[in-house]
Amino acid sequence: AEVVMIHVGEKLVLSLWAESAARVEIGEVTRGGTLPFTLAHNVGSPAEVDAVLATARAAGAAVHDAQARDWGGYSGYFTDPDGFRWEIAFNPHPIGGVHLP
Repeated sequence: AEVVMIHVGEKLVLSLWAESAARVEIGEVTRGGTLPFTLAHNVGSPAEVDAVLATARAAGAAVHDAQARDWGGYSGYFTDPDGFRWEIAFNPHPIGGVHLP
């Protein structure tokens, strides 16, 4: 499978990606550089995704602009000062009704 999604809490999903699928979603995955995982924060609309990314950019974060995703949502990424990549996402599907790619 390209991605395995495991519900680990009421509103918490652990997604394990094949490296090739992660590369399509977040860009090149390296060892000792871009960590091979992301943390995600879901918001209520595409406009909120853009607003959070704008806040991160204004704070000096490296931002990868949001785009429509094959799974039906809209997301972008920023890297925090510790090197962790955060996905900011709008998922139009109900929580608990995750639409797998």
